[in-house]
Parts: sequence; structure tokens; C-alpha cells
Amino acid sequence: MGQGQGTGVPGRGRATVERPPSPGGRTTVRVAVATAVAMLPLAAVLTVGSAAPLAPPLGPCSGPDCPAEWLPPNNGDFPGRDASITVFTGGNYVVNGRAAEAEGKVVTLGDFTLDKSQGGGAFNVGVVGVGSRVPPPNGSDFMTVGGNVTVQPGNNLLIGGSDSKGQAFGNLRYAGTLTGTVSIDPTGQAIKDPDAAAPYQSVLTQIEEISSCVGRAAATGTVAVTSSEATFTGDGTSAKQVFNVTGNLAAPNGGQIGLVFANIPAGATVVVNMLSAAPVINTYTGTGQPGDQTTDMRSKLMWNFPTSTDAQILGSAQFQGSVMAGNPAGTTTITMPGMNGRVYLAGNLLQNGSGGYEIHSYPFDGDLPDCEVTPSPSPTSPSPSPTSPTPTPTETTTSPAPTSPTPTSPTPTPTSPTPTTSSAVPTTPTTSPSSSSAAPTSHGPSSHGPSSHHPGPTHGGGGGQLPSTGAGNAPVVFGLAGAGLLALGGLAVLAARRRGRHS
Repeated sequence: MGQGQGTGVPGRGRATVERPPSPGGRTTVRVAVATAVAMLPLAAVLTVGSAAPLAPPLGPCSGPDCPAEWLPPNNGDFPGRDASITVFTGGNYVVNGRAAEAEGKVVTLGDFTLDKSQGGGAFNVGVVGVGSRVPPPNGSDFMTVGGNVTVQPGNNLLIGGSDSKGQAFGNLRYAGTLTGTVSIDPTGQAIKDPDAAAPYQSVLTQIEEISSCVGRAAATGTVAVTSSEATFTGDGTSAKQVFNVTGNLAAPNGGQIGLVFANIPAGATVVVNMLSAAPVINTYTGTGQPGDQTTDMRSKLMWNFPTSTDAQILGSAQFQGSVMAGNPAGTTTITMPGMNGRVYLAGNLLQNGSGGYEIHSYPFDGDLPDCEVTPSPSPTSPSPSPTSPTPTPTETTTSPAPTSPTPTSPTPTPTSPTPTTSSAVPTTPTTSPSSSSAAPTSHGPSSHGPSSHHPGPTHGGGGGQLPSTGAGNAPVVFGLAGAGLLALGGLAVLAARRRGRHS
């Protein structure tokens, strides 16, 4: 093990650890991740013309321990592990208000700032008190930050957790500076790595391309919005149901409305394209419980914001479905008690809330619309017979003209607080998991402010009682030359000197 510094957190069985990675012995894990990510664009080329789910590390659960069943938000034992990304931002990730948790694997290419302005407190990553209870694999990177990690005074970033059988532990890998209190369950580490974000650059490209492609899909159904409800009526037959919304899904005064889906075939993928520059979804629909319509649709429901500069998802629900936003200059604000699905943003994320608001890890298994381009005729093809003319190839995509309605409520702007100096006291770090003399323990309750979480065996992640109100990867058409460059970029990543990953 390389040298480093560590600070024990009294009464938590956690350690605040910042140490350089070992120069050897851990390259296999890093290379495997880089290879898998670098191959994603090439895989997309090979599936042109067919629908497929998003390829890991996006979309479905990946790894050998995926659960057989995804339970409603709960505080039970871990039913499995998921190596895919739950939250991805190509820009910055800012936590404000009393937002409490982000479950699963988190990757942000920009900065991560924890600034819970309403009294401070803890923010859990990887493991949450109430959620799907499917954390990433032990020893993997639970959180990757391509910029700086700033935890404002009075706040505490908690990484890892436990169930009745043991620990779930993972690393914080970051490229810039680390400021403030970060508590990591043993034997996870804080690892400074200038190349932390490098393996995920192609993932950003995928999100931009897929969101744009899906946003151009022709609608197969209609949307009727009243002062109290939005009704999505499908065509009853298509395996991919597409709804294009040019305004908001909110009451005229900006208040909450219900969401209802009708005439949707069983097992169909449902895409809702929010096409305006500043769309708002404000709803009370979603409980996360079996029998709820959107719960049953969750794994194949995608909310897509292809061009939005300022998007808001707010209300009082356990909101169901995954979210994708393709504008790298955009900001998506999530202010929901529960966001149950993947969150894939090319731009920034502002997670806010007046209570223990959370993002829960649930997979997306749907087949997204394709963007197919008919190949050009080969120059060496024989001339067609006079009686069998060759039709001119065309591209058959529809591009509805988005409008720009006035948002019903102002969109908060992520702030960049001035970093403060960490107060960690240097100590001698543990050199390996096997040499640790402290038995891993679960942490005590975190201070998320008022919360009605049921007590569980974990560190007491924030969040509220589940609301009871309210009702494939689209084959991205890369040119072969572009795919080659991306694949070569992946090989360059592999060839570069890598710091070790804790395992």
C-alpha cells in the first residue's frame, strides 16, 4: 500500500481516508473497466438496425450478483449487487436543501458539491436506508468525480453501509481536490486519481447521441394535459410507445397533476420526450408499490430531455422511471422524495428538497427508438436493370419543432461554494483489508432533518415515508471512422499509466 492519511470518525466505524493508489497490483480491475466502456460505441455500430437495451455500464443491472427481483423501496438486506451506473452527470453534481441520498454507482465528470443549506447533515452514496437496497459490488468505485469534491462545513459525505449480514464498502475516486468531511466504510478508500473520469468520456458521448436520437422519434400516441391530469394514450400495438410533449406536465399555476397512461401494450417501452427548453414535470403520481401503474412500467419508462437547458422534476411522489438529458450545457433539477430509476445527464444535476429526498437505484431495461440511416450504394455495385430501378435511400426520422414555454417556477442555479480546508488529522493508514484490526460496523443515524424512515440495519440514510398519494440502447449510428477513433481512445486509456483500484 502507498502512504496516506486517515482520520477516524468517532462512533461510526468509518474512516476518512485519502491516500494515493498503489503503483502496482491493482491494474487488472482498472483495465477491465476501461475496456468495457471503450467498447460501447463499437457495440452500438454492430447493432445498427435493431432495438436493444442500453449497454452496461448504462441501463440494465450488470455483474454476477444482480438480484432476481427488484423490490419496492425497503430497508431489508441486500438482495444483490449492481455494477452499472445509477447516476451520471457530464457536468457538475450539486446537493442542496435537505436532499439525503443517492443509491448505487455515481459518476460525475465535473465537480461534486455537498451544500445542504437547510441545516447541513449527511448525504449517503452507494447505500441508502430505504431504496432498492442493491449497492455496487464491494471494493468497486461507489463514487467517481472528475473534478473537485467539496463538502461544506456541517455536511458529511457518507460512502458505504451495511445490512444484517455485513458491510457494503467501496471507493471515492476523484481527480481534483477533496475538502470537508468524507466518511467511508472500511475498507473503502478515497483515491486521488487524475484520470478518474477518463474511462467515462465515451459514456457522455453515448448519452448525448442517444438522447438526441430518441428525441427525434415520431410520436405513436397523444398527450392531453388538463389542470389536474396528463393522460398519455398509446396506439395499443407498438412495442415502443413515444409521446412528445412541447409544454409542461403541470397545472396552469405550476402545481402538481396526476399522470395516467392508457392503451399501452404489456411490456412496451414508453418514452416521454420533453421537447421545450425549460420543461417542468410536477406530479404526485407514483408510490413505488406493486399494483401502481407507473411502478409496473418503471423498468421500461424513460423521460427524455434532449435539448433542455433548464429542466425540473418536482412534486411529492416516488417518481418512477429513468431520466436522460442530452444537452451538455443544461441543468436538471430533481426535487422529489424518491427518484426511482437511472439518471443520465450530459449536463449538470441539482438534487434538492425540503426533506430526505433520494435517488434510488433501479435498472432501465427498455428498447429505445432507433435512428436508422439507409447505407449508401456501393460504387462497385452492378447497374440496375431498366425494369428494376434502385430507389434513392433516405433517412426516416421525424424532428418535431420544439417550443420554448415560459417555466412555471424558477430553476435553481447550482452554486460553487468556496472550498474549505479539511480538518482531518493525519494518522497511519491501514495497509490492506486483511491487516485491519477494527471490525467493520454500521454507522449511526445521520442528521437529515425531519424524516420518517423506518429504522433499518444501515447507517440511517435520510428520506421520508413513501408517499401514498397519487394515483436499447437505441443503436446510435456512429460512422465506422468515428467508432474507430473512439475505440482507439479506449485503447489509449488502457495504454496510459493507471493507478490501482482497491478491491
